[in-house]
Amino acid sequence: MLHFLYETAVGRCILKFLTRPAISRIAGNFCDSRASRFLIPWFARKNHIRLEEFEDIKYESFNQFFCRKIRKGYRVIDRDPEAFIAPCDGLLSIYPIKDGLVVPVKRSRYRIADLLRDPVLAAEYEGGTCLVFRLCVNHYHRYIYLDQGTKSKNVFLPGVLHTVRPIALRNRPVFVENAREYTVLHTGNHGDVVQMEVGAMLVGRIRNLHQKAEIQRGQEKGYFEYGGSTIILLVKPGEVEFPLKWYKQTERGQEIPVKMGERLNRSKIKKHGDRK
Repeated sequence: MLHFLYETAVGRCILKFLTRPAISRIAGNFCDSRASRFLIPWFARKNHIRLEEFEDIKYESFNQFFCRKIRKGYRVIDRDPEAFIAPCDGLLSIYPIKDGLVVPVKRSRYRIADLLRDPVLAAEYEGGTCLVFRLCVNHYHRYIYLDQGTKSKNVFLPGVLHTVRPIALRNRPVFVENAREYTVLHTGNHGDVVQMEVGAMLVGRIRNLHQKAEIQRGQEKGYFEYGGSTIILLVKPGEVEFPLKWYKQTERGQEIPVKMGERLNRSKIKKHGDRK
């Protein structure tokens, strides 16, 4: 079906209709209703979801199940101040930012200025790193703050809602077309990090819990409602070194499975509180 939608002329015409936010709102309203509960057992079996890892409650809708909370102990947050941690479960790809561009191999390139719709902010990340965490429907869809500090207000950027599966990424600049929301995290150990949540087909609702606020490492930041989606982190140059092998894996089109709270690498030793 996705091949038809993204790689045929007729499919692309239909796609213009399917990616409209109104379609996502209709699907979301159904998934919020009690009538959607029949989907829960089928979805859990199909996606091999280990129900024992999650809170044992009676779910009143499919979306409530999709946004289920994990039990204490099933995600360990690395508390080392120098550890740069994954904000979510997902499949990680990692790219250098060069000449204002992120250029995925065999996929559509995109400009950081277009991603943020803010060329001044984008310029601060030139020479830095872009981390893309792709969440599939079987992943845990809640996400956290990666360090202590403060956050700026949330900036919502309206758009359409493509799927974030690789076939779409090969054919469309999905991350600069989809509806998305970002904030700047002023962290104590990794500098200013942009964290962006990107909506996807049938995922029109990104639920962030805070506006400007003080934040803590491992504190819940928000969650996605139904569907697979994406979290993007932008890291400034010189702040964090990630494994070279991950860049090479990304070049080969291999995504790296990660868990929320897992150490990705260490930041360079630097006291941001000492900056003048």
